[in-house]
Formats: sequence, structure tokens, C-alpha cells
Amino acid sequence: MAESFAFNIAENVLSKLANIAYQEIRLARVVQSDLEKLKTTLTTIKAVLFDAEEKQAHDSQLRVWLQELRDASYDAEDVLDEFEIEALRKQVVKQKSIGKQVSHFFSSSNPLAFRFRMAHKVKKVTERFVEIAALKNNFHLIERHDGPGHVVRLDRETHSFVQASEVIGRDEEKERIIKMLMQDPADAEDISVLPIVGIGGLGKTALAKLVFNDGRIDRHFGLKMWVCVSDDFDLKRLVLKIMKAGKEGDGDLGNMDLEQLQKVLRDCLKGNKYLLILDDVWSEDNRKWQELKQLLVGGASGSKIVVTTRSNQVTKIVGTIPPQNLEGLPYDQSLSLFLKFAFKRGEEKQHPNLVKIGEDIVKKCKGVPLVVKTMGSLLFSKISEHEWRLVKDSEMWQLMEKENEIFSVLKLSYDQLPPHLKQCFAYYSVYPKDYAFVEFELIQFWMAHGLLQSSKKNEDPEDIGRQYLNHLSSRCFFQDYQDKGFLIEFKMHDLLHDLALSVAKNECSTLNSFEQNIPQGVKHVYLDNCDSLEEKAFELLNKAGHVRTFMLPDVDTGPGNKSFMETCLKRFQHLRVLKLSRSNLEILPKGIGNLKHLRFLYLCDNPNIKKLPNSICKLQNLQTLLFAGCYKIEELPREMRYLINLRFLSLTTKQRDLRGLEHLKSLRTLCIINCKNLEYLFEGIQNLTSLQTLCISGCRNLTSLPHGLKYLTALQTLSIRVCVKLDLNMTMGFEGKEEDNQDYLVDSGLCLQRLGITGPLPNLEALPQWLLQGSANTLKQLDIERCENLTTTPEWKTLTSLERLWIFKCPKLSTLPEKMQRLKRLSIIECPILSERCKPETGEDWPSIAHVSRICLDGAEISSKELSTP
Repeated sequence: MAESFAFNIAENVLSKLANIAYQEIRLARVVQSDLEKLKTTLTTIKAVLFDAEEKQAHDSQLRVWLQELRDASYDAEDVLDEFEIEALRKQVVKQKSIGKQVSHFFSSSNPLAFRFRMAHKVKKVTERFVEIAALKNNFHLIERHDGPGHVVRLDRETHSFVQASEVIGRDEEKERIIKMLMQDPADAEDISVLPIVGIGGLGKTALAKLVFNDGRIDRHFGLKMWVCVSDDFDLKRLVLKIMKAGKEGDGDLGNMDLEQLQKVLRDCLKGNKYLLILDDVWSEDNRKWQELKQLLVGGASGSKIVVTTRSNQVTKIVGTIPPQNLEGLPYDQSLSLFLKFAFKRGEEKQHPNLVKIGEDIVKKCKGVPLVVKTMGSLLFSKISEHEWRLVKDSEMWQLMEKENEIFSVLKLSYDQLPPHLKQCFAYYSVYPKDYAFVEFELIQFWMAHGLLQSSKKNEDPEDIGRQYLNHLSSRCFFQDYQDKGFLIEFKMHDLLHDLALSVAKNECSTLNSFEQNIPQGVKHVYLDNCDSLEEKAFELLNKAGHVRTFMLPDVDTGPGNKSFMETCLKRFQHLRVLKLSRSNLEILPKGIGNLKHLRFLYLCDNPNIKKLPNSICKLQNLQTLLFAGCYKIEELPREMRYLINLRFLSLTTKQRDLRGLEHLKSLRTLCIINCKNLEYLFEGIQNLTSLQTLCISGCRNLTSLPHGLKYLTALQTLSIRVCVKLDLNMTMGFEGKEEDNQDYLVDSGLCLQRLGITGPLPNLEALPQWLLQGSANTLKQLDIERCENLTTTPEWKTLTSLERLWIFKCPKLSTLPEKMQRLKRLSIIECPILSERCKPETGEDWPSIAHVSRICLDGAEISSKELSTP
């Protein structure tokens, strides 16, 4: 079940070959010739990779060939990366401000030596690919171009019958759905569509069957039809299935064209109040759905359609009734279901020891009925305690793969993904189970590995990453979302994590015990409990090849062995991602400056680190540098201006100002966290023309923000938290109050989308005009917390784009923005004056917020629509 991802990696190599960086470096003719030969050879190989990926499961030699191709492609990436690194190094050397000191710091490599060295490496890589290309003829592979959208899956067929006693724990959901289906529609002309959505194995089809076969449904609907759609959303075939379900018989339907079929269908539905179940819908093509829906409007008023799906995107397209989001079963009901499948009726009472083990197994199933049933079935008729313990103590994904039942369901969602998202999903396995993912960290991780691809020229990788996350989220790959204001956290269900492990088996490894084997050629390593696994760690150093990700755990007893870290840095010269957290290190080894391929460096929460080596500034490829929470760092590295590729910087330092950061012109995100001595940021902030997010938190001595902030026209998010001396009315370096600087305020270029202000901010009595003036038509989210002296909000005017407003512990605040037509979420907590003014029906401000769909007043959720309905 492991995937090679050869197609993805080959595409990355071809993309690098087309990169402008190579054209900027004068290469010998023989090198250019080899690069062209490499491109031609790899293009020929790539053409057969879809066929090879599909056939590898049944051909061990083909799997070996794909593995060799994958390894060769990784090595080619490393070689081609050096051209990009050299191009970036030359950019630094050419900077006008460079003096003799800087030239010494970046001591230029001999151009002739570089060309000679690269000629040898390119020739070696090209010869390797020529050999691999010659071997492909042994496998009789064919060229296929059905590409990213092509999915090969087993057909799934469902039926409407279910034994009610076989379904446990869905009575509440069943009653809720039946109630919705039997309600008369508000709009008699539009057919109601109710989606049931959730990950595979939760029992969406079983629940739909319970509803379909309920006697009340029989009496309420004159016509019932059940159609399994699966991934075949062909209009003609669907119309045929619906008519057969409506008992129109076969007749000559198969010989009719679509025009004839739609007339028969409309006759079938005409005057009938019908219920149509469309089970297992995958298509996210809105056009196809609208075509089908037009043919289904001929029924009597009150007709309903129920759609079961794993895709939130399908839900958005088809739903007219709020969806039924299916969750896992409670533990007690999961246990009842497990015992039902593990024992004959009443036999469990004879084996209390097995029931005790079974309780632990059920906890691992996380309430997923399909998993519970499979585990129970696996243990049926087995009375050996040893066998039960083997199941309990084994990795669940291995069991599922062996049984080929759970993964055959969960893998359907995975198989539906295009190749680039499959690889992104597989990389989740680098992280341990139950890991709390943060949106920005995951996107930067993907970016570091070159997984974010776009056909558009100037699209930011961060935006592509958010699109990828939204796509995966719409397929129910994530759960336990937590909206923390400007941060989104989420987790992955254990079963889906197991699936990620299975498809990335040879790529990723989490080491947490001596018994684990280290896969040969592993690329991504998470070393857990490393103090007690020192021998295992050194085995990894000796065995692993070109490791690209190395993560050490977020534990207080993390690695403090400096020699171990130095050995790692010497051994893993091809790292793209290095994460070291909560270690005992005081000084980071200078050798980190030799990791020329490094894109992502995470050093947060290392309490003893006092200094970052200046050699870090040699990492021109570095895109993400995070060292917030390193409270003992005295000062930033001197040459940080030369991190010309840096896009995300999060820092903590003892410095009083941050001069030098104004040169980091590639920055998209800057987070300044708990800098206790910081009094002023830096002049020249207007040079950061690409900056999109600025977060300042816990800087208790900061008094004002820099003058150039108003020129940051790309800035979308501004968050200010717990900066007790900050006076926003003295912002921009002006000593007078805001009203004394009207000329300055008029030309403020800020167009924020998200603004957060969290106190205590004792100097804040009114929100400054400069923050809101340019953002009146762009601001979507506004959070104000713990501003105890905030009394008025003059010039809020009309925030026409505002969708979310959160106000917490602002006891003196008495007014809201005017005319918030797009507001969807409003929370007012511990603000007595505002809470009184916003009371449902009677509050003075109620008429202006009655349209808001979600309102929370002091913790109580209020449905404004229900209150407003007579």
C-alpha cells in the first residue's frame, strides 16, 4: 500500500530544470547539453509513471524500479538545488551596501571550480537516469495522460435494506433527520436537499437506510427511491438508476437518449411526493448537480432528497437544509457494537477477561462504527487472551491493511485526491498521532519540501497552501478544529493518520522505541523520547541517507548533547526542515550554517539558548525561521539582512530595538513575541512591501509603532496583544495625540482584513482612526479583548465587509460599528453596557444586529433568526 510518489518528485525535478536560476549562471556547453539530456530522459520516464504506479502492487520488480527512480529524483533535486543556491548567493554578493567585511563573510566560491564541480555532478545524475529509462522497457508500461484527476477505485454498490437492530447509537440522528424530512418547505418551488456528511466508516449509509425504512417515511412519501451514485455522476446513467428505483421497469430505457429519458423521469415524478436517497456522492461539479436537479423538480411539494457524502464541498453545492454532520459513536455504544460482533449473544458474560481487553480496543476505534465492527469480527470465536492482546497492542493500521476492509473504505477518500495532494497528505505521517497542527506551520512545512505548485505566475505559496488545506478539509481529513482568533488548530483522526503512515511507509518514520526498524533511505524522521533512544539515534545517523526532515520532540528532557547535534548537522547535509524544541542546548552549533538546502528552521521554546550563530545568515534558501520563546537570546545575528529568501520570522530577544529587519524584503509574516526590553521596532518598516501579517505580543516596554507602518499596503493581518505601555495614539513616532496629526492620518494606506487588539492597554480609550480609516471596506474580522478603558469608538463608520466581531471584557464600551451588513458572528462577553444594548427584541442596538446568524451574549448562544420569525 506504500506509494512511491515518483510522479510528484519527477515533476519537481522538471520544474527545477525549467527554473530561470540556471539561465543566470553561465554554464559550460557540456553541462547545458547534459541538463537538456536529463530533461528529455525524465520527460520520457514521467509519461509512463501513472501506469507504473497502478501496476506496482502486483510486481515487486516494478516497485524496486520506482524506488530507484524516486531516490535518483531526490538526488537530482539536491544537485539542481545547488544552482539555485549559487544564484541566491550571487544576489547577496551584488548588494550595493556590501563592504569588505560582508564580502569576507560570504567569501565567493571560485566560478570555475563551481562549474567544474557541477559538470561532474550533472553528468553523474544524467547517466543514472539514462540507465533507469532503459530498464522501463522491461515492464511493458504504456503512456497515460489521465493525470491528476484520474482515480482508479473499486465500484461500490449499496442497497436500501438494513436490519434496524444492527445499527447502534444513531437514534438521535435518525429522529432529527426524519423530523427535517417531514417538515413542509418554506419555498414550495425549490426541492429540499439534506446532506449527511462525515468520514468513511461512520455509518452515513446505515443511517440513511434507517431513515429510508422507517414507517413514518413510508406514510409521508408516496414514492421512495434509493440510488448509489459513488464516483459515477454521469447524468444519463443516474436518470436510468432513478427510474429503476422508482419501479418504472427496464423496458426499452437503455435504448433511449437523454431527451427521451428525462420525459419518462418527469412523468414518473409528476404529482408524487417523493424521497430520493443519493448515496455516496463524490462529484464536486456544481454544473452536473444543477443539470440533475432540474430534472427532479416535477414532484409534489414536500419532496426531499438526501445526499450522503464525505466531502464538505459536495455539502455546500447540494445542501438546502443544514447538513447532518455525523460524529463518532459514544464509548458505551461503541462497546455494545463491538461485543455484538465479537461474541455470540450472551457469551461475553463467560469471558470477562476478554471484555476488559476489548474495552481498550474499543477506545482505539474512536467511535467509528466500521472500525468497531471490523475489530469485533476479527476477534469473533477467538477465546485466547494472547490473541486479543496482540490486537490491542498492535499498530492499528497494520491490522486494517491485513483485513483490507477499513482501508478500502478510508482509502477511497485518499484515492480521490490529485497527486499533489496525495503527497501533502502522506507528509502528515511525519508528525505523531494526536498532533495539534497549526495552519501556518503546516503550510511552511509543505513549502520547504516544494509541494506547493501553481499554474499561476505570481501566486504566493502561502495562498496555495491554504487552498490545499481547504481542499483536504472539505474531504473530512481533519477534525477538532479550534479557531483561536488568528490561528487555526486542528487534528487528524487516528485512522487517517494510520492511512498516511501506510502510504508513506518508506518515506517517513517516527522513532519511539528500540524495537522499531529504520527504513532504508528514510527521508523524514521524528525522533521521540530521544534521551532514552540515544543508541537508536546513532543507528539512524549511520543508516539513513539523505534525510530531509529531522524533528526532535517538544519535551522538557529534550536533547542536550551538543556533540550529538553536531554529528546530526554533519550527517544530514540535505535537510530542508529542522525542528528542535525544548532542548538543553545553550549555543546552537555553528555547523548549522552549512545546511545550504535548509528552508525551515524551528527553534521555539528552547529556554537555555543564549545565542544564534551568525552562520545562520549564510542560509540564503531559508524561508521560515522560528525562535519565539527563546527568552535568553541576547541579540539577533548580525547579518540577518542577508536572509534574502526569508518569508516567515517569529522571534524573541532581549534587544531594545530590532534594527536590521527592514532589509528582509521577502517577509510575509513577522511575529514579535515576548520581547520584554523592546521599546521600538525599527525604522524603515515601509521597506517590507510584501508583509501580510504582523503580530506583536507580550512586549511590555513597547511605547509606539513605527511611522512607516501606514505604507504597508499588503498588510492584511495586524495583531497587538498585551503591550501595556503601548499608546496607539502616539503611533508612528509622533509625540502628539492623534487629532494633532490629521494630515498624516488622511493618507494612511492600510487595508486590513483582520485586526486584533488585546489588553491590558490602559492608554487605549478610543480606537485610533489610522487603524480603521483605510480598512473600512476591507476589514473582515475585528477582535477586541481586555481593553478596560475603551469607552468610545468614534469614526467606526460603516464596516461594510465585517463578518466577525468579538468583544471581550471591555466594560466601558458603549457603541458598535454601524451598518455591518455582512456580519455573521458576533460575540460580546463581560461588556455590561453593550450586552444590555444588544438584548434580543428589547435592546437599543438589537435592530442593527438582528440579521446576524450567530450571536453570543455572555456565553449564551442566541438564534436571531428564530427570534425574528413571527
